[in-house]
This record gives sequence, C-alpha cells and structure tokens, in this order.
Amino acid sequence: MKDTMPKYSEERKTAVLKKLLPPHNKTIPEVAAQEHISEATLYNWRSKLRSEGKPVPGNQKNSEQWSAEAKFTTVIEIASLSEA
Repeated sequence: MKDTMPKYSEERKTAVLKKLLPPHNKTIPEVAAQEHISEATLYNWRSKLRSEGKPVPGNQKNSEQWSAEAKFTTVIEIASLSEA
C-alpha cells in the first residue's frame, strides 16, 4: 500500500515556516490555506522545530505575545541572515 501523504523538501518546509515569522507573522491557518498544506502538517513541523530548539512562534499571531525565548531566538536568527 502506497503512502498517500505528500512529501515536502526541507527547503519548502523552511520557506513555508518563515511565513510564521516576522515580518509576515501569519497564522498557521492563513499559511495552510495559502500553501494548500494541512494545518496539522504545519503544527507538526512547528513542533518538530521547537523541539530542536529552532526559533518558531507560539500560538499567538502578534509577536508581542511570543515568549521571551522565541523573541530572542528569532532576533538572533534574523541577525545572522542579515549578515549573510
């Protein structure tokens, strides 16, 4: 029996998840609709990144409501991208 779930490249996952971060600050339901990816898949991706210590937002859309750790990690990640 074949697996019917779509496979996504790491590059695609990264590009999609970046839409949750500043400056976009989109919600998972918004990104899911826009990218035609299930919300459950996006929640799973976000949880996996969080467990790996990667910067990901919480459930709040407004970055002012993110945890201090999420804000700090996002600033560090964006700063390193700016240098590149």
